[in-house]
Amino acid sequence: MSELLRAFARAVVSMLHPRMLWLTFMPFFVVAASWGVIFWFTWQDAVGTVRYWLANSAPGMALYRAFDWIGFASLHAAVAPFIVIAVTIPLIVITVLLVIATTSMPLVVRHLSARRFPALEQRRGGTWLGSLLYATATTLICVTLIVVTVPLWLIPPFFALIPPLLWGWLTYRVMTYDALALHASHAERIALTRRHRWPLLAIGVASGLMSTLPTLIWAWSIWLVVLFPVIAAAMIWVYAAILIFSALWFGHYCLKALEDMRGEEAHRAPLKHLPP
Repeated sequence: MSELLRAFARAVVSMLHPRMLWLTFMPFFVVAASWGVIFWFTWQDAVGTVRYWLANSAPGMALYRAFDWIGFASLHAAVAPFIVIAVTIPLIVITVLLVIATTSMPLVVRHLSARRFPALEQRRGGTWLGSLLYATATTLICVTLIVVTVPLWLIPPFFALIPPLLWGWLTYRVMTYDALALHASHAERIALTRRHRWPLLAIGVASGLMSTLPTLIWAWSIWLVVLFPVIAAAMIWVYAAILIFSALWFGHYCLKALEDMRGEEAHRAPLKHLPP
């Protein structure tokens, strides 16, 4: 736990470095531009499709009647955009994670390597392509788990537990690979991930909890559809900043753990050659 907290403190200090602050804007520009183009070409069709489904399905009609009963008939027009945006938000967040994992995380690791771990041997057990494939496969598993567990989100307290756990697991799996790809061999990465599974998962869950606030702000802003593009852009940057901080936290913890593990191996090696 002490090393976990020390890595957190070092990540806070590292986050203030100008290079790390710049890394929060690079994925922001990429993701905001990409999703801006997607919304530009698909928004009307997506909202129209959802409105048609609401008007011609039993759940949709029941929802409209519920709004009428409580005196919110004026919100009928906002329901379809709300659903489209609510479905899109997790996809945008996952996009931010993938962009940071494949583009920003290597730069974070090189920054930490030069400043804190210059003597740590680089055994290059991972590659950029390996990172992309691993992140994509892990994301597909996470999305499948989200779809399977959606009914539980309607039951307290699962709605407050499942999203941070799934997001924490996804972040832990993706960022641990990238934090160790440059310095650890394949065998070292597997061994270290198994040895430090729970602390690494704790960092991932903490990252998920930190992401809760911008998610709540985003969700409340959905009703203000006119302001949503501005709020969405701001929240994308907040997510990017949180994930860069998480990358630093994972990087500090993983590289220190790798350094300690190699130190233990170097200490045990001479003992193997001692006479019985």
